[in-house]
Amino acid sequence: MAERRREQPPHPLLSLPPASKRPCLRPAPRGPGPGPGHGSGLPSSRYRSPESLLDCAAKAVAEKWAFERVEERFERIPEPVQRRIVYWSFPRNEKEICMYSSFQCRVAVGTGDGLPFRRGIRLLETGCVENVLQVGFHLSGTVTEPATSSEPEVTHKVAISFDRCKITSVTCGCGNRDIFYCAHVVALSLYRIRKPEQVKLRLPISETLFQMNRDQLQKLVQYLITAHHTEVLPTAQKLADEILSSNSEINQVHGAPDPTAGASIDDDNCWHLDEDQVREQVKQFLSQGGYYGSGKQLNSMFAKVREMLRMRDSNGARMLTLITEQFMADPRLSLWRQQGTGMTDKCRQLWDELGALWVCVVLNPHCKSEEKSGWLKQLKKWGDMDVCPLEDGNYGSELPNITNALPQSNLIRQRGVTSTTNLEGWVGHPLDPIGCLFTTLTETCRVDDDNTMDTGGDTRPPVYHHVPVWGSPDGGESYLTLALEVALMGMGQQRIMPEGLYAQDKVCRNEEQIVAKLQELELDDLLVQTLRKQAIQLLEAGPFSGLGEVIHRESVPMHTFAKYLFSALLPHDADLAYKLALRAMRLPVLESSAGSGDVGHPHHGISIVPSRYPRWFTLGHLESQQCELASTMLTAAKGDMLRLRTVLEAIQKNIHSSSLIFKLAQDAFKIATPADNPPDITLLNVALELGLQVMRMTLSTLNWRRREMVRWLVTCATEVGLRALVSILQSWYTLFTPTEATSIVAATVMSHNTILRLSLDYPQREELASCARTLALQCAMKDPQNCALSALTLCEKDHIAFETAYQIVIDAASTGMTYSQLFTIARYMEHRGYPLRSFKLASLAMTHLNLAYNQDTHPAINDVLWACALSHSLGKNELAAIIPLVVKSVHCATVLSDILRRCTMTAPGLAGIPGRRNSGKLMSTDKAPLRQLLDATISAYINTTHSRLTHISPRHYGEFIEFLSKARETFLLAQDGHIQFAQFIDNLKQIYKGKKKLMMLVRERFG
Repeated sequence: MAERRREQPPHPLLSLPPASKRPCLRPAPRGPGPGPGHGSGLPSSRYRSPESLLDCAAKAVAEKWAFERVEERFERIPEPVQRRIVYWSFPRNEKEICMYSSFQCRVAVGTGDGLPFRRGIRLLETGCVENVLQVGFHLSGTVTEPATSSEPEVTHKVAISFDRCKITSVTCGCGNRDIFYCAHVVALSLYRIRKPEQVKLRLPISETLFQMNRDQLQKLVQYLITAHHTEVLPTAQKLADEILSSNSEINQVHGAPDPTAGASIDDDNCWHLDEDQVREQVKQFLSQGGYYGSGKQLNSMFAKVREMLRMRDSNGARMLTLITEQFMADPRLSLWRQQGTGMTDKCRQLWDELGALWVCVVLNPHCKSEEKSGWLKQLKKWGDMDVCPLEDGNYGSELPNITNALPQSNLIRQRGVTSTTNLEGWVGHPLDPIGCLFTTLTETCRVDDDNTMDTGGDTRPPVYHHVPVWGSPDGGESYLTLALEVALMGMGQQRIMPEGLYAQDKVCRNEEQIVAKLQELELDDLLVQTLRKQAIQLLEAGPFSGLGEVIHRESVPMHTFAKYLFSALLPHDADLAYKLALRAMRLPVLESSAGSGDVGHPHHGISIVPSRYPRWFTLGHLESQQCELASTMLTAAKGDMLRLRTVLEAIQKNIHSSSLIFKLAQDAFKIATPADNPPDITLLNVALELGLQVMRMTLSTLNWRRREMVRWLVTCATEVGLRALVSILQSWYTLFTPTEATSIVAATVMSHNTILRLSLDYPQREELASCARTLALQCAMKDPQNCALSALTLCEKDHIAFETAYQIVIDAASTGMTYSQLFTIARYMEHRGYPLRSFKLASLAMTHLNLAYNQDTHPAINDVLWACALSHSLGKNELAAIIPLVVKSVHCATVLSDILRRCTMTAPGLAGIPGRRNSGKLMSTDKAPLRQLLDATISAYINTTHSRLTHISPRHYGEFIEFLSKARETFLLAQDGHIQFAQFIDNLKQIYKGKKKLMMLVRERFG
C-alpha cells in the first residue's frame, strides 16, 4: 500500500467526511498470485468446508488491528491478503445492526414493522437494494423505496464506512436525522452481511490509482469531472490551482487522503453515533417535562445504553455522557434551586436511572484505568456544579454515591454487613448497587440463541447457565449463585425506612424490581442449595438481618422479599419456608409498644398511623404486601390444620387493618370453596375466624364496607354449617349492632334460601328460629327505634315472642320512638290483621307529630290521612279518639279540610269489627266529633290567611284568591258558615285596605 504520514493535517480544501482517514503516497509491492476474484466471499452453505488459514488470520486481524498498523508492520502485503482483510473488516453480526437501528433491542418477528430494522429487512427481501460496491473500507449502493398510494418510488444513495467490524460513518440520501440508522442503511448493511458473494470487492482506491500511468490518470480525472462537472468542477479547479503553485499548503503535505483506505492507528474504533442528534433529542424530551411520552423515550434511551454496555460497546459510556450533559443543562434545575422546591417524581426517577447507569459504567471490569480516571474527573466536575441535584432522603449528593459505589459493592460481595443505625440501605439506594451487581453477574451466565434474530417485543424469560468462578475456594460457586447471594443479602439487610415519600416509594419499587429479576431464575439444585443456605443465615444473622429475631421498630418490612422466599423454598423445604415467612409477618412500626422485636398483641381496631416523624407515606402499600404474604401462606397451607392455625395466629398478631383482614378472609373463603370440588372445612374455619375478627374490629368504628362485611360473614357461616350460624346468633352483641343483627343477620339466617342450602330438618329449623327470635327480642330491647319492626317480623310465627315484641314497642313509644317509626309499625300491624293495635300505634304516633300551617307538603301527611281513614273505618269511637290528637298536632288548613271531607263522604265503622254494630249513617259536621274538626279547620284557614297576607307579593294574588275559595267551601260546611265567611271577608277588607289591588280582587270574587 501507499506510504502514509500523519504529521500534518490535510489541506482545508481536502476536508472530507470522517471516512477520509489518512493520506496515501504509494502502495506496498504486491505479492504474486491472483487474489480472490470480485465478489469472493463465504463458501456456499450447502458445501461447508473448513476456513483456510488465510481467512482465519484475516478475520482476527480485521477485527483487532487498524489497517495502517498492518501496513507499518509488513513491507510487502500480497494482494490476496489485503482483499481478505478488507473483506472481513465489515460487521458480521446482525444484532449489532439492530442495536443501532431502533430503541428496542428485542423485536419479535411480526411485530415492530415500523422500526427501521424491520423496514430494512423488508426492503432487502423485496429486492430493493442494488448497485452494491465495496471499495476498500467503503460500501455504497442504492436502495429504492417502493411507490405507495401517496408517495412515488424514490431511490436513495447510501454510503457506509467501516473499520475493524464496526460501522464508523453513514450517509443516506433520505436525509435521516435521528440517533439511529435509517432503514436504507440497514438494508445495505444486511445485504453485505447476508450476500457477501454478490458484492463487488475492490481494494482501496489509492491502489487502483497507483496502477495507472499519467495518461490514464488524466483520462480518469477528466471523465470524472465530465460526469459530475456541476458538483466537482469548482473544487477540481481550486485543487488544480493549489497543486500548480509550488508554495501552496497542499504541496507541503506528503501523500493524499483516501476515504477507502481504512482507519489510522490513532483513530477511535467505535460505531457511528450521531452525537448532535443524541443531544438534540434528549434536550427535546427534557423540555417536555416528562409528558407526551417523553419519559418513555428517555427510558428507551437508557435501555439502549444498557444494551450497549451489555455488548461491551464503548458507545454506551459515550452516549451516557451526552445524555448526562443535557440533564445537567436542563434549565429547570436552576429554577428549582432558586425556588427551593424539589424536582418532580418523573424527573427524579430519570435521574436515578442516570446514576444507576454510571454505576454500571464505573464497575465495568473491561474498561481501562485511564477511562475510569476520565470518568471520575467528569463526575467530579458535574458534582461541583451548583445545579447538580441532591438525592431525596439521606443519601446526600449524587456524586459521593457514584464514586463510593465500587467499594460498597465490594463490601456486599465480601458478605459484609452494615449497622442497623445506618440509614443508607442497599435496596432503594438511588444507584441500585444490588440490581447492578445482580445484572452484571447474571449477564455472564446468560444463554443467547444466536440462531434467532430478536428484533423486540420478546417476552420469553432469559435462560441462564452456571459459569464457574475461577479460583474460588468453593468448587460449587458460580457467577449465577453469586448473583443470587448478592440479591438475597441486599434484600435481607435490616435498614431504617428513609425519610420522604419519594425515597420510601423508591424502596418499594426497587424491591419489586429485584424480586422480578429473581423470579426469572430457574432454580436448580445448586441454586436451591444457595437459597437454603442464605435463608438460614438471614434467620440467624441477628440484628444485621431484617429477618433476625430482633429488629428496629422503624426497619423496612420484609414482606415482599419473604413472599418470594416462601414461594421459592416451599417445594424444597416447607418448614424453612414457613419459619421464614412467619418471622417476616411482623410490622413493628404499627405496634403500640416501642420495644425492639416486640410484635405486640392483636389490635381490634383500624390501621394505626404511627405518631413519629418522618411519616411512613407507603404504609398502605406495606400493609397490602403483608396481606399478600399472609394470603400466600394460607393458600399453601390448605388442608393442613396445624399450619393454618399457626398462620392464623400470625395474622391476628401482626395485621392491624380490618380491610386487609377482610380481604384475607375473602381469599381464604374463595380458595376453600372451589366450584368443582367439595369445600375445605379447615380453611373455611380460618376464613370464618378472620371474618369474626373483622366484625369485632369494626363494631365500634366507621367503615363504609361494614354492610358488605356482615353479609359476607353470614354467607361464610352458612357454608361452615348450622353450628356456626347458631354461634354468631348467640354472640351477636360482640359482633354486630342491633340493626345489623336483626335486619341482615337474623333475616338472612331465617330466609328460605338458607334453610334449603343447609338442608335442615324440623328440629334444626326450630333451633335456628328460636335463636333468631331471641336475638330479635334482645335487639328490640336495646334499640327499639331501629329494631322493633324487624323483631316483630322475625317473631310472627311464635305468639309469645310476637306479643313480647309488641309490648316492647308500646313501652318504647312514649320515649324514644319517632312518629315515622310508629306509623311504619302501625301500617305493618294493619297489614298483618291487627287493626286495633294498628290504631293504638297510630294514635301514639300522632302525639309525636307537629304539622305547621305552611307544611302542606310534609312527608307525614299521607300517614296522617291513613291514620284518620283507619280510625274512621273502625268506628265512631276510634274517630272521636283520634280527632283531638289531629287537631292538636296538625295546623295546616288544607290537610285538615282534606280529613274533614273524607270523614263526611262515608259512614264510619266499615271495617266490620266483630261484635260491633254499624248504623250506616253519615256523620254530621254539627255534632261531635266532626264539629271539633270543622272548627279547627276554619280556625286554621283564618290563621293561615293572616300569615300569608303579612308577606304576600302581587305575583301570588291569584293563588291567594284560590286559597280563599277553598276556605269558603270549608266555611259552608257549618250551619252559619256563609255568615262567618262574609264577616271574615269584611274583616280582611278593613284590616288590609292598604292592599288595594288585592282587595279589589277579593271584592270581585266574594262581594
